[in-house]
Amino acid sequence: MELTPCIVQDARTGEVLTLAYMNDEAQRRTRESGELWFWSRSREELWHKGETSGNVMRLRALRYDCDEDTLLALVEPAGPACHTGERTCFYRGDMDPEPAEALAAVERTGAERRAADPGASYTAELLAEPERIGAKVEEEAEEVARAAAGESDGRVAEEAADVLYHLTVLLASRDLRLADAFEVLNERRR
Repeated sequence: MELTPCIVQDARTGEVLTLAYMNDEAQRRTRESGELWFWSRSREELWHKGETSGNVMRLRALRYDCDEDTLLALVEPAGPACHTGERTCFYRGDMDPEPAEALAAVERTGAERRAADPGASYTAELLAEPERIGAKVEEEAEEVARAAAGESDGRVAEEAADVLYHLTVLLASRDLRLADAFEVLNERRR
């Protein structure tokens, strides 16, 4: 039986969630059901991801690499990807954050703090006062524009980070995600 490695990536954030294997039957069931199926090498049987845990992964796209010997599954996970309960199977090793992980981490923090005590953090405080969030986005956008007109690149990066943070909080306050804005950007490219 030929097995094809399948990299599983969160379609909304770009985060790599796991690596598993598919045979032809797993690929067929994945396409038909819209949820991920794999071949379990340890149990030597087909495996519907989330069948027991409920943490299914809804398929958004299935792509092949240039040699057609590896798959990339872009998914919407319904919970943790890892059997340990971790969000991703890649939670060990060098865990210093990489730049590409920043927005997803800020977005998760915003979502977690929506129900938090406003005294617990600045994010929770903002979320408790929705009228402030738009004003903060406006203020930070003006500050990055001013920095771009005459300050150092470091200051521009700092102010841009403030805009991105406050924009992410604003989206969380409306129960929206960065992916909602990304979808609009993708539509504009077509």
